[in-house]
Amino acid sequence: MTHLPQFSIALLHPRHWFTWAGIGLLWLLVQLPYPVIYRLGCGLGRLAMRFMTRRARIARRNLELCFPHMSEQEREALVVKNFESVGMGLMETGMAWFWSDKRMNRWMEVTGTGMEPVHSLQAQNTGVLLIGIHFLTLEIGARMFGMQAPGIGVYRPNDNPVIDWLQTRGRMRSNKSMIDRKDLKGMIRALKSGEVIWYAPDHDYGPGASVFVPFFAVDDAATTSGTWTLARLSSAAIVPFVPRRKANGKGYELMMLNPECSPPLDDAKTTAAWMNDIVEKCILLAPEQYMWLHRRFKTRPEGVPSRY
Repeated sequence: MTHLPQFSIALLHPRHWFTWAGIGLLWLLVQLPYPVIYRLGCGLGRLAMRFMTRRARIARRNLELCFPHMSEQEREALVVKNFESVGMGLMETGMAWFWSDKRMNRWMEVTGTGMEPVHSLQAQNTGVLLIGIHFLTLEIGARMFGMQAPGIGVYRPNDNPVIDWLQTRGRMRSNKSMIDRKDLKGMIRALKSGEVIWYAPDHDYGPGASVFVPFFAVDDAATTSGTWTLARLSSAAIVPFVPRRKANGKGYELMMLNPECSPPLDDAKTTAAWMNDIVEKCILLAPEQYMWLHRRFKTRPEGVPSRY
């Protein structure tokens, strides 16, 4: 596990000055009033769409595959909203890392089942596999949840040491520690000891530990078998949540969904298909805020051509 990182003088090397300048600008921007941040973030996202043409094509293709009955005009409108969410995602990263608890509380509310089911599980020393999903509100969602029930975040260390230091420090403002997504044994130990582990089973992580099950209209989406492994070996409860940005700059909802204390664990495919069904329901609560820019269907069964 990773605990609060210590600052190193090596992070001030000239090769990192450009990164520090960007961080400084982000810090300044998130000091602005939230309605201004909202307008800037959405505008930045629309501007980014002009340059991120490859990602825009991937988003369009993902939506075409997942929602074949949606009209082209509807999909294009959703892509534009999605890029607005990309711009806001950058702003929300700064908000998650730099805002005070007081300011966070002003702009958020807990909805759905509320935090009582999670607190009850914690009181029983039952591990919680928190299904976070790759929304573009990911960073601020982790901060909001951690303010209510601190847990352990699963992450991939960043190749840039300054970003890695800052994101770890930022994420641990309201959480206990971080754990590398490859450390399966560490996750199981934490869950068995009654911890909350943030976990995202919705991306395509390659063929190594995946099974092919339906996801929206795609019959054979490569889906991690990690949910089955973690739930089976830890007996943890599975708790989905959706950090949803309200429309028109009105703040955020931390939408807590019902805990699943007895997930189907017959085999990896059964659990993965069940998990995808939950992921779909979560995405449909805020489809414009989901990370459609990721090549979700890049891994294909052997001999089957690419969907991209």
